[in-house]
Amino acid sequence: MLFLQKNTPVLNKISRKIIHIDMDAFFASVEQLDDPSLRGKPIAVSGGEDRGVISAASYEARKYGVRSAMTGKVAKKLCPKLIFVKTNFKRYKEVSNIIRKIFLEYTDLVEPLSLDEAYLDVSVNKINEPVASKIAQQIRIKIHEQTGITASAGISINKFLAKIASDINKPNGQKTIKPKEIDSFVKELPIEKFYGIGRVTQQKMYKLGIYKGEDLRGKSLEFLIDNFKNSGKYYYRIARGISNSEVKPNRIRKSVGVEHTFMENISSEIFVLEKIKSTSKELESRLKNAKVKGKTITLKIKYSDFKIMSRSKTSSFYFNDNKEIYKQVKSLLLDQKLSNSVRLVGISMSNLDNIKPKVKKYIQLEFDFG
Repeated sequence: MLFLQKNTPVLNKISRKIIHIDMDAFFASVEQLDDPSLRGKPIAVSGGEDRGVISAASYEARKYGVRSAMTGKVAKKLCPKLIFVKTNFKRYKEVSNIIRKIFLEYTDLVEPLSLDEAYLDVSVNKINEPVASKIAQQIRIKIHEQTGITASAGISINKFLAKIASDINKPNGQKTIKPKEIDSFVKELPIEKFYGIGRVTQQKMYKLGIYKGEDLRGKSLEFLIDNFKNSGKYYYRIARGISNSEVKPNRIRKSVGVEHTFMENISSEIFVLEKIKSTSKELESRLKNAKVKGKTITLKIKYSDFKIMSRSKTSSFYFNDNKEIYKQVKSLLLDQKLSNSVRLVGISMSNLDNIKPKVKKYIQLEFDFG
């Protein structure tokens, strides 16, 4: 429980040197690297031009408003000269592995968030460099030398601040938020820039008169819990720059999933079941590659009007074979009739049989961020 006055600035009880590395338009950058004819042009990495969802957009495309998670159809309207490129995850993983090896030259405390970003705890590092910003710069130079693409970095005393900082000087830049700068930085930060505050929460905060960090800090813990339930405690802490979450190199994977957007909307349950059968086989492959089984299966359906339906079911046993996956998902689909034609089907497995890793203990340290 926090017993603080609502406007009291607070620093973290545990100080670390945390770097957040985020590759610049990673998928698109790899495609432009491999195909020189795409360089300097607006490209979108996607499953398809008309129905596919964009996985990444080059900075040339972003100037037109093209963003990830946008449909190809909408993106094409924004940027008529947009070039669509098929995803090549095998290649992206290959480049990601090179980058991961570079991280490990500096610290073993590396927590990957995805193929293109990771947290590094360099409080104690392999090159005995006391200034975290110098380490980040070295890493970015090595990434460019060994892969040909660029990365941005954020450096601060915790993961929350480092994550925000990495986005400030993109692309191909870095930003350090020093301990003495945290209070003023967070107070002036627009609420939409806070990591963990999505669009829906942002709009709700606007209605409550919360537009930047100073406004959020002005709200009591009780007020935030009343309006945002358990998330209120998180918002109370980040408004004060508090985040004591450790960098976890063996971060447990919580779910494995597959989803596909169809070229044409499907209105028949029979055809949806056919798609589910093939998707179940793909999910089995991913589960076995990850060497995990799960108990909870979730079916996600996006209708043609973009409304999303999600249903889950938990079994008494772990499984990862496609026949059992299909059986479980089929029952979820047939529990209720489709309310509209379907444009996307997704299946995910959670409640996995991972073994929880041991958590390392940290002591309080003081650092020069440089």
